[in-house]
Amino acid sequence: MVNYSFSLDTFEYFLMILVRVASFVTVAPFYGTKNTPLRVKAGLSLLISLLLYQILPRAELSYEGVFGFGIIIIREGITGLLIGFAANVCNSIILLAGNMIDMEIGLSMATEFDPLTNSQVNITGQLYNYFLLLLLVITDMHHYILRAVVDSYELIPVNGQIFDWEHLFTSFLMYMTDMFVIAFRIILPVFVVMMILNSILGIMAKVAPQMNMFAIGMQLKILVGFLVLFLTVRLLPNISNFIFKEMKRLMVAFIEGMY
Repeated sequence: MVNYSFSLDTFEYFLMILVRVASFVTVAPFYGTKNTPLRVKAGLSLLISLLLYQILPRAELSYEGVFGFGIIIIREGITGLLIGFAANVCNSIILLAGNMIDMEIGLSMATEFDPLTNSQVNITGQLYNYFLLLLLVITDMHHYILRAVVDSYELIPVNGQIFDWEHLFTSFLMYMTDMFVIAFRIILPVFVVMMILNSILGIMAKVAPQMNMFAIGMQLKILVGFLVLFLTVRLLPNISNFIFKEMKRLMVAFIEGMY
């Protein structure tokens, strides 16, 4: 039976649920992209909060005055932001890999403005980022991300956060290490081919010094780089598996650091 009767106490409880969900939707991948209308984000947050308000057990909240209520709101907002950030920060892996690929093939100066992140990004990184976002939707990973914030109420009830900042900091440092490892795995085919091409150009520069290897090398690197990207595009599902596993691990680690 659906019962959405509100009183002052239940409305405060609903508001706390809404703050965590809205904070998550603001920064989470797919849900928090800049091109998603604010009305859609607000409506989605409100709908999820109404459903959670109906099914979650309502624990009695104790606080003193407006200041105590504000502290609880801040704690709920931090919880939603950390869960959403744990999912969104893994997109930096593919952007880092794209930046390194462009440096190898000579496109590091070719940047464009990304309205989703309000920053300058490289062409390859932006292309891979869109592919990753598409695979996130195809594999229903966006449902997993949404379930994560819903299931977080089982471990972290409203006003039940116990922030272990040392655990959160350790988890983020582990992610920084894994980010470079996964990014290097992504660019490894391009790196190997470019290293072989540089060796060939170096030998040709010694054999035929009258040839302008600088002008030839720039064109060859771009052509060979595009060829390698074309041949390795089928590896994107495997790349997304690495990134999604890291996303799941980081979300679990962040949730563990809050209860």
